[in-house]
Parts: sequence; structure tokens; C-alpha cells
Amino acid sequence: MAKRTLQEKLAILSDAAKYDASCASSGSVRRNSLDGKGLGSNEGSGICHAYAPDGRCISLLKILMTNFCIYDCSYCVNRASSNVPRARFSVEEVVRLTIEFYRRNYIEGLFLSSGIIQSPDATMLDMVRIVRALRYEQNFRGYIHLKTIPDAAPELIEEAGRLADRLSINVELPTDKAVKAYAPEKKPEQIRKAMADIRTRKEGAKDTSYKGKRPPRFAPAGQSTQMIIGADGSNDATVLGQSTRLYSSYKLKRVYYSAFSPIPDSTAKLPLIRPPLQREHRLYQADWLLRFYGFDLAEITGVAKDGNLDLEIDPKLAWALQHRGLFPLDVNHASRELLLRVLGFGLKTVSRIIKARRHRTLRYEDVQRLGASLKKARAFIQAEGWTPGALTDSAGLRAQFAPPPEQLSLF
Repeated sequence: MAKRTLQEKLAILSDAAKYDASCASSGSVRRNSLDGKGLGSNEGSGICHAYAPDGRCISLLKILMTNFCIYDCSYCVNRASSNVPRARFSVEEVVRLTIEFYRRNYIEGLFLSSGIIQSPDATMLDMVRIVRALRYEQNFRGYIHLKTIPDAAPELIEEAGRLADRLSINVELPTDKAVKAYAPEKKPEQIRKAMADIRTRKEGAKDTSYKGKRPPRFAPAGQSTQMIIGADGSNDATVLGQSTRLYSSYKLKRVYYSAFSPIPDSTAKLPLIRPPLQREHRLYQADWLLRFYGFDLAEITGVAKDGNLDLEIDPKLAWALQHRGLFPLDVNHASRELLLRVLGFGLKTVSRIIKARRHRTLRYEDVQRLGASLKKARAFIQAEGWTPGALTDSAGLRAQFAPPPEQLSLF
């Protein structure tokens, strides 16, 4: 096989990394300057966007160290039996790329993952060598997110946590049964043990010695995980139930959902075709409601048909339509917990409403000025000078929010 250039490796290994959702960006319009107009690009090889702990959007070089892999997971495009172009970066090449991209102001950090080559320990050692060289030899202080390997030696993961800002370990699929069926070389119990070790080490890094010394920092931006959805037939209730347990057990910063994409040359018999990307969107919305809006799992999944979220409407709206008797809520008297259940009200809006109503009675126009989306909220609230009347119980309320019907193609 002909030796690949660095540019060819970058094209292959940045493209292979797109299946990792752990720092994926969304909601941006594609822009580049290839037509000679303007400067810069937000879609170049290997560039993705993530959010720092303080809320800043940062650009990361997102690559695999290699897409060679000794494992043969049925759902993975880079599995051992997959017929895809292969490439491998050396330690020095990843370090050079990161520094050169940083100096040109293309990126502010690195997201590094890898297929498994030779063994988990050999692969993890090379990844640690990359981060060690960046930190100590290049004095690189940018953000680093490292996708760690659960089967690797604990001392390698420990060093990775001292060098990187965030660590992540993939749980792969929503259930142990699915992992054993479609990724038999991976062990769910080992994945959980590695995640538990990261949590323990991170919590231990907060303790001070009797002399007042703090131990070395460990993954200060926490840990996250990724779950493939649609490859094993699990419904959304199962997915969200697993996510809830993961957040609680390992104090995760984020669970990322990645819709399964069938591989053209796959010989594996997987049960489902690729679910719509809308499913990912609804799962993220439900995840947000569970983490920050006071909903519990039974409330979200209790209104879901067959345990699956409604793809046409927001899960918050789906819940509200099933509990119309609670509405309309008086914005001048309702509790914070109930106001968070109003469609079109976010965390900041509710905080502003509660603060403002201490000083005066709020009118409909005031609620809009405080940041609410009244197009969404108007049927579920009442305020001075506004009541929705029969709108809350209207049979056509759902249709106002559901997407219009589309004519399907006959070809």
C-alpha cells in the first residue's frame, strides 16, 4: 500500500471521527471561503465545535489517531471487517497538526479518539504520549478532550486524566444485552468500572491533604459518554432510563446520542434502519428536561407511545397536552417548578419572571420582554390583561406546533 501523505491521513481520519458525537456541533450554517469571498471556514477537515465549562463555544481539531481496529463491532464503520480506507497518525504527526492548527488560529483545542490497534494498552499509551508531548514539550494549554479506552491499564487512564480537560468512555449501546450481541469483544462491566474509576479519581482530586495541599487536577471538565441509538431496537424509554442511571452513577457532564447509520458493505444483521435525526433531537430535548427542568423519567416516557417520543412535537409540549388541566398558569403566582413546564419558558425566563413579579404585577407584554416565546406559551399562561380562554383546550392546539404534512415522493 502506498504511503499516505499527512493531508490524506487528515482527510480520512477527520471524516472517520464524524461518527463520534461527543463534541459535535449543530445549528450552524455551513460557511467557507472557497469561492474567494471572505476569510475562514466552519467546516474544514477535522474542525468541530464544543462548549467549554464557562459556556464559550470553542473550535477543536477532531480526529482519530487511527481508524484501524482489531474489534468488529457490528454498528461501527471502522470495524475490522469494514472495507473503508485506513490510515494512522504517528504521535509526532498529531502533535504537529494540533500546534500548527492552533498557531493559525483554526482551533482552540483537540478532541482525540482512536480505533484499537495491537491492544487497548498500546493504543492508550500512544494517546497519552500525544497529550504528554502537547502539555510538556509544546507547553500547549488549550482544551483537550480524550476518548479513553476502558480496557486500558488504570495507570494510563489516570495519567490521561491529569493531562486532559475531559475524558469520555463510550457505553456503546443502551443495554448490556445489545452490547454483548453487537460488540461481543467489549464488556459492559469493564466499561462501567472504568467510568466509576474516573468518577472516584475526579472526586479525590478535590480533597486536600492534612497539610493543605491539593492533589493534581483530574479531568477538570468531567467525563461524558456516547450511546448509539437505533442499532439494537431499544425504545426511547430504555435509552433515557439508561441515561438517567449514567448521570446519577458517574456524575457525567453529558450523554451524547448518535443515530446509527447502516454501513453499505455491512454483513451484520442489525434490526433497524437509520432512525431520523429528529429522534436524536427529541432525545436531547428530553434529556434536558430531565436534567434541568424538574421532569422525571415516568413523566417523559408516560406520554410516549410504545415508549418512543413523539417525533413531531417537543416532549415538553407532549406532556402539556396530556395535562391540560394544570393550565393556564398564572405567571404572577405559579411556582417556579410549574412555570418551567410552560412551553416557551426557559430557565432564564422563569428566573426573570419570579424576580420581576416581586415588584409588580406582570402583564402579557412584560412576559414577552422577559424573554418568553409567547407564540408557544400563550395557550398555557394567563397574566394581567391576558387569558387564553378556550385556546388551552382547543382540539387543534397540537396542530399549531406539529410540522405541516408533506407529499411523499413516488420515486
